[in-house]
Amino acid sequence: MRKDFEPATARVNAKINIGLQIVRKRPDGYHDLQTVFYPTDFFTDTLSVAPSSEDFVFRMESTEDLGDNDNNLCVKAFRMLQQDFGITGVELFLRKGIPTGAGLGGGSADAAFTLNMLKDIFQLPVTEPQMIEYALRLGSDVPFFLYNRPVYATGRGEVMTPIELDLSAYRLKIVKPDIHVSTKEAYAGITPKESNVFLPNALQQDVKTWEGVVVNDFEESVFAKHPELREIKDSFYRDGALYAAMSGSGSAIFGIFPVTG
Repeated sequence: MRKDFEPATARVNAKINIGLQIVRKRPDGYHDLQTVFYPTDFFTDTLSVAPSSEDFVFRMESTEDLGDNDNNLCVKAFRMLQQDFGITGVELFLRKGIPTGAGLGGGSADAAFTLNMLKDIFQLPVTEPQMIEYALRLGSDVPFFLYNRPVYATGRGEVMTPIELDLSAYRLKIVKPDIHVSTKEAYAGITPKESNVFLPNALQQDVKTWEGVVVNDFEESVFAKHPELREIKDSFYRDGALYAAMSGSGSAIFGIFPVTG
């Protein structure tokens, strides 16, 4: 399916996890979790889609070495849709601004935006459940970015319930140190356990009450291996943060501050 279309560009946002509890290991090797995904444009990527005389072209601009392009989730997203719908004649250009190995979901966001943009451009007859299935084949965090609004997520992260959470009255700060924490490394230090904290309820309370209640289960083992991450979190509190935590499996640390001045 080749189609003439106008070039399109999207600003791709990241996410933070506010609370992340690993509840149990599943028979399929994944883990059940509960978390709240919250979109943030503190860091962004830029994704452009344009017509091409070739079957498919992928270009990327990044200050980090992200390896072979064939393993990029944007490429994998395109190939999935191409296999099912025969789309062709596409150039994708990705300019990276979201750090990798940070727990900010940059690769997942790129994949979801690729799926959505190609679906719209080629007017593909894909239902919402089918889009979620495509997204899940690319990664557990990808379905969130199809919706891109605050959600309470369970299962692998794909069972999502929209929640009312607005942090626009606060100042968000994110620090990504020169430390890469792989998801495999993070999960290796986790002992799954049930939680008595229901995140949607906890997050309806004043942000100042979240410390010690809204927790990221990865922090204990990741901080033990990378104590400089704990120091960043502690420094946020010393600087007046109302709440601070690691996002996802790390290594980005975020702080929620009151707006002053």
